[in-house]
Amino acid sequence: MNSNLTQLLQQLNSTLHLTSQQLMSIEIQELALLKHLPDSVSQSSYFIPVNIFVFVLLTLGLTYVFIYRKVSPDNDKPIKFEWATPDEAKPHWKGKRLYPTGVRASEDPSMIQCYCPATGQFLGKFKAFAPEDIDNAIRESQIAQKEWKKTTFSQRKKVLRTLNEYIANNQEGIARVACRDSGKTMIDASMGEILVTLEKLNWILKNGEKALKVSSRPGPANILMQYKKAEVRYEPLGVVGALVSWNYPFHNLMGPLLASIFTGNAIVIKCSENVYWSSRWFIGLAKMALKVCGHDENLVQLVCTWPEDADYFTSHESLSHLTFIGSKPVAHKVLEAASKSLTPVVVELGGKDSIIVCDDVMDVEAISSIILRGTFQSAGQNCIGIERVIAMPKVYDQLVQILSHRVQELRLGSDIDQLEDIDMGAIITDARFDAMEKLVEDAISKGACLLSGGKRYLHPNYPQGHYFQPTLLIDVTSDMDIAQNEVFGPILTMMKVDDVEEAIRVTNDTPYGLGSSIFSRSFKTADYIANNIESGNVAINDFATFYVCQLPFGGVKKSGYGKFGGEEGLQGLCVAKSVCYDRFSFINTQIPKPLDYPIANEKKAWKFVTALNKCGYHNSKWEKVKSLFQLARNAN
Repeated sequence: MNSNLTQLLQQLNSTLHLTSQQLMSIEIQELALLKHLPDSVSQSSYFIPVNIFVFVLLTLGLTYVFIYRKVSPDNDKPIKFEWATPDEAKPHWKGKRLYPTGVRASEDPSMIQCYCPATGQFLGKFKAFAPEDIDNAIRESQIAQKEWKKTTFSQRKKVLRTLNEYIANNQEGIARVACRDSGKTMIDASMGEILVTLEKLNWILKNGEKALKVSSRPGPANILMQYKKAEVRYEPLGVVGALVSWNYPFHNLMGPLLASIFTGNAIVIKCSENVYWSSRWFIGLAKMALKVCGHDENLVQLVCTWPEDADYFTSHESLSHLTFIGSKPVAHKVLEAASKSLTPVVVELGGKDSIIVCDDVMDVEAISSIILRGTFQSAGQNCIGIERVIAMPKVYDQLVQILSHRVQELRLGSDIDQLEDIDMGAIITDARFDAMEKLVEDAISKGACLLSGGKRYLHPNYPQGHYFQPTLLIDVTSDMDIAQNEVFGPILTMMKVDDVEEAIRVTNDTPYGLGSSIFSRSFKTADYIANNIESGNVAINDFATFYVCQLPFGGVKKSGYGKFGGEEGLQGLCVAKSVCYDRFSFINTQIPKPLDYPIANEKKAWKFVTALNKCGYHNSKWEKVKSLFQLARNAN
């Protein structure tokens, strides 16, 4: 390899941080070109034009990076730090096993009892927050936010980059913490906790500042007021709150936290008592990232209360905004409490998400894999998980045949201590097992056919764990309870429809409208379905990618209202301050003499103001011209 070319590539690597694999790819491409040269052409004569060509490419590339991409200066680079993984999340931890009866400690009702749902291992006891503890947390965040709101986007990005680097470099530890507290598998934690958090982080780093830049707006329509300019400025709300569910303890906490601190706010997060142990560690991680970057770690706070004390938090006068992720029954209580302080709330509730499969699809096996992942990831405890497979006759029979075998092959267990070939983990609690079994029994009594599962499962290795069999129900109809109520568990239900119109009708025939997937070879057909189903989010020929794409996320009907995520999510955490000012310093608003107080002549004032309205807004150009003369006649 020519030494000059190698030197250039090394310089490029040091500037753009190319990986060794990428450099090797470049070298291989150069060698491939050499093989196609005539034997009469020497290597030296070849490398002269190639070096010039490569030099031009590198110059253009570097120009793009430094001028257009605005490479961050050294003071924006992430800071490496240590945040030790707790012993309980380390492989082969020998924690005491118990047969848990819930998270409220029987000997001391003020204490939250934390344990692993997959193994029954005891994780510790922690005191629930009392009202005075909530006051202290909010007060500390208020103090920190007074300085934080003055930070630049560059300073906020540095904190996010610091977090991003830690998460990317410590995935196993983060996944183990999430798994130990939720019972999910390591793969599910990687996909549902880490991947989506890294995506949100990097999306904000790339697009967040643009979403919050001052937005210029059209001025007044009245031609006489064109000297005015108008804009919207996005400013922090102050201290915001979030009440997040337990099914994704890392991502559900980090999602609102990242958006809040990037927009200049402080945040107080109320986590579920089911995942208090892991939430403490995750909030500590965020605090450490703030601290090493030179900011007050009290900007982010965690509280955990019993339900009877939760109203104190949601009705707190010092919270400027709330994000609630949870169930419909709890949402009623949250909204009632928040109404006392008139706190705005974004409400993200459950779903009865459908996947519509048309008969024209080709790779049914591939779609079956998407169905399995969408249904059984995190043991079905996923608000945008697939709750209903709605398929047309031809593909329905094929899917039943494929899925009847694949569901039976799913393996239950825990891979927290060592990576094993496990497909599905535990359920967070066994409190809903009776209800889930009754939903299956009701469907069978009304004509559905149970092909797999349908009951709780006593795991031979983890008898203290909460496991439910992967379940496949076919021939489900809309009149069955399981077709109308969110399961939030590992139950795959299949419904047969005759055509597109029936698929739309069945999809819309629930109180929910959070997410949907549509599979068809015809984009026209898929687009028609997407435009006619009642859903806040739709993925065409894919599953749940609307969430990964950082689009505004939220549902319709009983799935909630408001949006978080994407540009709208960031802007929703800000005061949209409307500002109007003069375009030119020498032109400004003057009160015309006929309209100045006290009114000297009301008839003349009336003629003046009606002419003003005609001049500014009449459809007829001739009427506008005539109104100018009327304005002039009545101006004094």
